[in-house]
Amino acid sequence: MNTPRLVIAAPSSGSGKTTVATGLMAAFAGRGLAVSPHKVGPDYIDPGYHTLATGRPGRNLDAYMCGPDRVAPLFAHGAAGCDLAVVEGVMGLYDGASGQGELASTAQVAKLLRAPVVLVVDASSQSRSVAALVHGFASWDPQVRLGGVILNKVGSQRHEALLRDALEESGLPVLGVLHRAEQVAVPSRHLGLVPVAERRGDAVGAVAAMREQVVAGCDLEALMALARSAPPLPLPGEVWDAAEAIGGCGGPVPLSDPVGAPVVAVASGAAFTFSYAEHTELLTAAGAEVVPFDPLRDEALPEGTRGLVVGGGFPEVYAGELSANAALRKAVAGLAESGAPVSAECAGLLYLARSLDGLPMCGVLDAEARMSKRLTLGYREAVAVSDSVLAAPGTRVRGHEFHRTVLEPGAGADPAWGMHQPERRVEGYVQRGVHASYLHTHWAAAPGMARRFVERCGE
Repeated sequence: MNTPRLVIAAPSSGSGKTTVATGLMAAFAGRGLAVSPHKVGPDYIDPGYHTLATGRPGRNLDAYMCGPDRVAPLFAHGAAGCDLAVVEGVMGLYDGASGQGELASTAQVAKLLRAPVVLVVDASSQSRSVAALVHGFASWDPQVRLGGVILNKVGSQRHEALLRDALEESGLPVLGVLHRAEQVAVPSRHLGLVPVAERRGDAVGAVAAMREQVVAGCDLEALMALARSAPPLPLPGEVWDAAEAIGGCGGPVPLSDPVGAPVVAVASGAAFTFSYAEHTELLTAAGAEVVPFDPLRDEALPEGTRGLVVGGGFPEVYAGELSANAALRKAVAGLAESGAPVSAECAGLLYLARSLDGLPMCGVLDAEARMSKRLTLGYREAVAVSDSVLAAPGTRVRGHEFHRTVLEPGAGADPAWGMHQPERRVEGYVQRGVHASYLHTHWAAAPGMARRFVERCGE
C-alpha cells in the first residue's frame, strides 16, 4: 500500500492541530481528492469535524485499545482507494498512555504508518526560541521523520519574518503560516469541542473557515509532495476487514433466521455522538441490520428491533428532552425487560438509569446519575466479571473512560467489569440482556463482542 499520508502533530495540546488537520482535509477534498481522515487516540469529537471536511468516516487509530499491530491494518482499511490520508495527532507528539512510554502516542502511530510528520507550533509568544523547540522535537527520536513546520497564531508580518529567520538554520521547511483568526474558533465545554451533530450549520462554517485559512497560509503543493514521499507501508495482517475479523473469532457466521437479519437499533443524534465506525461494520458483518434512531426525536424503536446499542455522548446536556420522550423511554425499558441484548456505554449507561440530574430516564438500572465537577479520563484495563451479551467472564479488554458524571451505585449485583488500573474496582451492570458500563471499548480489538451480541439477538 502506498497511500500518500501526513501526520499532523504538535508540541502540546492547544497548538492548533485540529484547525490545521481539518483545514488540510477540507482543502485537499476541495481540490477533488478522496481524503481519508484519521485521529490518533480515543477521541470521538474531532473525527466528526473530519467527516464534515472530507465526506468520509473519521476513523481512530488507537495503539492502546487496539494494539500496535492493528494500527496499520485499520489505517489501510480506512484509506483504501483514497488519494491522501491525513492523521491528526493527540496531545503532544511524544505524549502517550500514562507511564507506558511511547504507547498510543502520535510518534508511535507515525512510526507504525511510516508517515512524515508536520509539526504545528503555537508561535504566539515566541520568536527565535521556536528554532530550539523545533530542533528538540526533530532530534528526540530519530525514527520519527519530521518533515516540516506550520506556524500557528502568528501575530504580524514582522512576527512571521522573525520566526522564518529563526527556523532557517533548523533545516526544516516552513510549510505554512496561519495568522490569528477568531472565526476559526470552535466552542468547547466540559468534555472538549462541541460535536458537529449539535451545531451542524455553525460547524459547516467553522470547517469552511479552517479550509480558507489553510489554503491562504499553507503550501499545499509542498505538503502533498511530503505526503507522497511516504514509503510503501508493510502491513502485518494486511488490511483490516470486518468480515474476516468476525469470522476469525468463532468460525463461519451463522446463517440468519427465516425472518432475516436481526435489527440492531443504534442510538444517534445530538445526544449520542460517540461511536467508532468499525462498530457498525462489525455488527453488519456479524449478520445484523443496523438501524440508527434518535432518542431526542423518535418516539419508538425501529420496527423489529431485537437488539439495542446506546453509545457515548452528552445526555446530561439533553436530559430534559430525553426525559420528555416518555414513549421511547418506555419502549427501551420494555425491550430490556424482555431480555433482548442491550449494550450501553457511558452516555448509554446514564440513559438506562432511573434518573439523570433528577429527571426520569429509562429506569432499566436501579441507579441515579448526576453531573460532577470531577473529570474522569484515562485508559483502563478491564476483565469481564459477569457473563453477558458482550463477553464471557474472564474476557480481557482495554478501553477508556471520559465523563464528568457519577452513577450511584456504580456497580450492580452482577458488575460488568473489574478494573485493573488506575485502581482496582468493579464497575457497571449486567442484568438479563443488558450490559451497561462507563467503559468505552473499541470492538476492532475484540470483534467477538460484536459477534456475541448479534448471535444473542438471533436467539
